Amino acid sequence: MTQQLQQAFNIGSVTLPNRVVMAPLTRMRAFDARTPGDLQVEHYRQRASAGLILTEATSVSPQGVGYPNTPGIWSQAQVAGWKRVTDAVHAEGGHIALQLWHVGRISDPELLDGQLPVAPSAIAPEGEVSVLRPKRPYVVPRALETAEIAGIVQDFVQGARNAKAAGFDFIEVHAANGYLFDQFLHDGSNQRTDQYGGSIENRARFLFEVVDALLQEWPAERIGVHLNPMSNTHSMHDSNPVALFSYVAEQIEARKLGFIFSREELKDGVLPIGQHMRKIYSGTFIANDGMSQQDAEKLLASGAADAVAFGRVFIANPDLPARFAQGAALNPLVAQTIYSADATGYNDYPTLDASVAQV
Repeated sequence: MTQQLQQAFNIGSVTLPNRVVMAPLTRMRAFDARTPGDLQVEHYRQRASAGLILTEATSVSPQGVGYPNTPGIWSQAQVAGWKRVTDAVHAEGGHIALQLWHVGRISDPELLDGQLPVAPSAIAPEGEVSVLRPKRPYVVPRALETAEIAGIVQDFVQGARNAKAAGFDFIEVHAANGYLFDQFLHDGSNQRTDQYGGSIENRARFLFEVVDALLQEWPAERIGVHLNPMSNTHSMHDSNPVALFSYVAEQIEARKLGFIFSREELKDGVLPIGQHMRKIYSGTFIANDGMSQQDAEKLLASGAADAVAFGRVFIANPDLPARFAQGAALNPLVAQTIYSADATGYNDYPTLDASVAQV
């Protein structure tokens, strides 16, 4: 079989060396005021052979955090930390995008100086807050006032400016996985009666106000949007997901953005909602969710996607493109160390060269 994954692809005018994309992976190791440090520099440097690296989700403001020790992009120290990361990736010939994030209701007052998380509507997600102990259910969030939304738009603008100062090649708006923009998009979590609620167009308004503001800071081809059409995390549900995500794809197409990253499992070899988005959107379509190398090759050969992103296997295999190219065995993931407090399970997985040297 022709190795589609090893072929170059384009995002806009930017040519990337292979179609093996590193998915965003929250690892909670930004221990110093949510600032990337030596651990992140080495982690991303090791994985610079990816066609494109998407960073772990990175909050644009203190209000947007929902987990301990996830990085930010609002302070000058954070910008400087990320600049060390991008310099290391570029020195290895890689390309890297910063994922801009606001978690909305997926947080807790303990992480927000005692304040309630914000959301489109005062509806709590099901389940318990991640990581924090003692365990506790998610609180009922505070519904954002209409007048507050412009301030969050500006937080993303500043985040985008800071991403440029930090040397990133692309930015990606995190509008997936039950976080703030996703909460606005889905009618199960958005019961607003102002211009940000009701119709699909209104529910998508906030996302595209942000995108339009970012277009004043970055070229369209250097901006992507991260979506989860499966709506399978953090209590997301919508009465008509095909219509919802088709509209979002139409708006992304109209703005000629560089890429859509779509998290959706294959069903009988097909992306159930992604196939509709793919027909609408003519830019670069990156598919993701639990795909094997074989799944990815078939998806690319069919034209259903331009690249495929891998998450868990990239944790354990820093040289994943080379392993795919050579048909080499993959290091197994050690689940217990995904969120360890040091380099263990983060920067100590062997590369092929190291594996050979150890024999």
